[in-house]
Amino acid sequence: MSQHRSKHDHDALNCAIAKAREGNPEAFETVVRQCEKPLRAWLATICPPGIESDEIAQQSFIVAYTRLDHYQLGTNFKAWLFTIAKFELRTEITRLRRVADYHTKYAPDLMRRELERRSELSPNTASEKIQHLQKCKSNLGENLRQYLTWRYEEQVPLEEMASRSGRSVTAIKKQLWKIRQLLHECVQRQLLANGDNA
Repeated sequence: MSQHRSKHDHDALNCAIAKAREGNPEAFETVVRQCEKPLRAWLATICPPGIESDEIAQQSFIVAYTRLDHYQLGTNFKAWLFTIAKFELRTEITRLRRVADYHTKYAPDLMRRELERRSELSPNTASEKIQHLQKCKSNLGENLRQYLTWRYEEQVPLEEMASRSGRSVTAIKKQLWKIRQLLHECVQRQLLANGDNA
């Protein structure tokens, strides 16, 4: 019975592939239904951490569909599909390695350059920035200035700030980030108005 079912599935698969090759994209749904579970299960066992097996499976089906004319009808479609998936996985691993290499090589250099740039600011420029910052801070509403006082003058922990204001720690973090952005933009505007570089 299982052998008969297997042959029926194989014939249905080949029929669906033939129809898809003739320009019937809906027929490819049969292909996906038959091959999806085994492909995803196999990828889940071989994908390294950081790579989504479902995404590789989906990409593999897309590639297989676009290359159906390369598949020889009557041969083992699943083996052909798994080979495509293996290639897609290898490509993704290579891409992630390149990204990791880039960050490993260039992030420290970018940080060093930024620190050098900041250290080269003249005392006058630094002093001027502080003056602009004080002015920008005074333009903030009393409520926002209270957050700055708690965090940067009194060094109140985020949890305590959340308790005092009746907000969540996440909300406090977002609020502080927004305040810093407002101050940064305000200082930049002041510098530009005075004809200085940021």
